[in-house]
Amino acid sequence: MDATGSVHASLLAMDTHIDIPWPTGPDFFSAGPRHVDLPKLREGGIGAAFLAAYVPQGKRDATGHAAAWERATGMLGVIGTLGRDGAHLCRSSGDIRAARAAGQIAIVPAVENGYAVGDQLGRLAQLRAMGATYLTITHNGHNALADSAIPRTDLGDGSAEHGGLSALGREAVALLNRVGMLADIAHTSKATMLQTAALSKSPVVATHSCIRALCDHPRNLDDEQLDAMRDCGGVVQITAVPSFLKPGGTAETVTLADFCDHVDYVVKRIGIRHVGISSDFDGGGGFVGWRHIGESANVTEALLARGYDQAAVALLWGGNFLRCMEQAEALAA
Repeated sequence: MDATGSVHASLLAMDTHIDIPWPTGPDFFSAGPRHVDLPKLREGGIGAAFLAAYVPQGKRDATGHAAAWERATGMLGVIGTLGRDGAHLCRSSGDIRAARAAGQIAIVPAVENGYAVGDQLGRLAQLRAMGATYLTITHNGHNALADSAIPRTDLGDGSAEHGGLSALGREAVALLNRVGMLADIAHTSKATMLQTAALSKSPVVATHSCIRALCDHPRNLDDEQLDAMRDCGGVVQITAVPSFLKPGGTAETVTLADFCDHVDYVVKRIGIRHVGISSDFDGGGGFVGWRHIGESANVTEALLARGYDQAAVALLWGGNFLRCMEQAEALAA
């Protein structure tokens, strides 16, 4: 094993945002056409895969909210069946560490889009009981909780609706703290993000975002947002979506160097404790050098070449995010 392989094998490498097929798709336990499956997770030396129950934004009426809830819980149910054959379903940071110690790959549930709960905040506790470790507050399109970074004009969205968090959204942040789930601001508007960071008693995370100073995309975080992330103890997980990494970027034009540039920027701006790694594989992520989860050691190699040592790479690949989980769980205890 070469030096990169040795370092990578030592890591508890966590990919904090991966999409799953719905309602059907290839067998997770066999090598297939998707960017992520269990054989590729093993090949890539990934210790924990956060699988998102993604709910696209729809109409905010009784029918839409019922369908969103059914989809979210249905997807969490499927994710809950994947803890076998060397994978283990994990609902907490302690579960993840135990899976690592047992030589198993942690499968960690999450929910993408607060639309899933509609206006019934009691459902947050139900999602947590099903194993969800974080809630992405919005997706593309405003919902009852908050404004999104990307409004949906086809759903009647204006540029902003609530001025950030709605009153219900503020209650939701407090409830997320209470049940031990992380608030994910990856898709939210700047106002929503800043208000969430100020309000939350536990660290706020951006599970799949990049840096606006390097690529002016509404899904990316600007310097003021990065400073707020530092101040709340949170972490931004740099993601592998080409259009977030380079203006006009595609899977063929973006490289590991572009990805590492975003990591470097955060480290220099707010410190290494506030940045990490995610792929958004099977949801738009992937580029030259990191086309699927099996190529994850290439990210470690690129970071080592930038001068990060083994301890720093361990923080980037999951240590920082695991700290945020531990803090959220301690607050709820």
